[in-house]
Amino acid sequence: MAQHRVGIIMNGVTGRMGTNQHLIRSIQAIREQGGVKVGDDTIWPDPILVGRNQAKLEALAKRTGVERVSTNLDECLANPDDTIYFDAQLTQLRAPAVKKAIEAGKHIYCEKPTGVTTEEALELVRLADAKGVKHGVVQDKLWLPGLLRLQRLIDDGFFGRILSVRGEFGYWVFTGFDGEPQRPSWNYRKEDGGGMMVDMLCHWRYVLDNLFGDVKAVSSLGAIHIDKRIDENGQPYDCTADDAAYSTFELEGPDGNPIIAHFNSSWAVRVRRDDLLTIQVDGTKGSAVAGLRDCVIQPHGGTPRPTWNPDIPKAYDYFDQWMTMPEGLPFDNAFKVQWEMFLQHVVFDKPWRYGLMEGAKGVQLAEAGLQSWEKRAWVNVEKLEA
Repeated sequence: MAQHRVGIIMNGVTGRMGTNQHLIRSIQAIREQGGVKVGDDTIWPDPILVGRNQAKLEALAKRTGVERVSTNLDECLANPDDTIYFDAQLTQLRAPAVKKAIEAGKHIYCEKPTGVTTEEALELVRLADAKGVKHGVVQDKLWLPGLLRLQRLIDDGFFGRILSVRGEFGYWVFTGFDGEPQRPSWNYRKEDGGGMMVDMLCHWRYVLDNLFGDVKAVSSLGAIHIDKRIDENGQPYDCTADDAAYSTFELEGPDGNPIIAHFNSSWAVRVRRDDLLTIQVDGTKGSAVAGLRDCVIQPHGGTPRPTWNPDIPKAYDYFDQWMTMPEGLPFDNAFKVQWEMFLQHVVFDKPWRYGLMEGAKGVQLAEAGLQSWEKRAWVNVEKLEA
């Protein structure tokens, strides 16, 4: 039995997502369970936390049991004992730092978007492939329990021919005038890399591509519903990035038939649905609605025959006509699952298909959505080549 220590340079983990999902619920959780078990071997992640604020880094390290921190990225990249570079910084800072890590021969794992433009994201793919380093991009939603249940239904042929997909995402983010905001202010400034399309169309790309079919075209309309908010210092600021996106996608299904998908994404919506994210899939043999964890189904044989008559009270509760999928096997944190997969890819060369090209596809769709909004027209999504 051998233990494989893997040094990980974790840059930008003092932010909300980096702290909670990547450090506490992924790397710390892996360490607390004794590492990643692979047969008789164990992969032991040994992180060094990197950032600009020494005090924040030290406090986070103490909280999570991490022994090492640094404010000098170049010094960290020069250490041959740390072989993986992870980036969860602001989008504008990501590509330059990842390039430096590639030049230093580090394997790359990073958050999305992987660049501010498609070309910048593709350049990372070319550089990483030329250097021969392994690379991956976070695609966490693929391992959400609700989406894993959808994947199981698809694999079992439950839907028959899939016709359409409808996603509803978002919640009310308080502005600072009406309550403390739950998201950082840079999310609402275009000049700082904010915006709903830049953020969420990257997610919808890998969800649609992996579960339903390749995205071929997009028609998207953005909106700045709330034009003033309060920042972390209590100061008002102008919102310059879209806080909502209403997007329709044309997909090519696995059988060659077209699938229409539509996602409403908003930080200015109040939730009246099963979860913060719900995805409804309708097919010739059945339908399903998945949230973050649960999934309900309605097979063709159990489909009611409603009659349109607005002049009388509705005869039944439509929510009661769906069946909940059984729990089955327990599910782990989606970020942690992908971290474990990437660590096994690096150490044991286990199969992996979520490289930087998948990140570039997400940036491409975000750019296409912004172009569609500007042109008020459909935009084709061409196949990317590195």
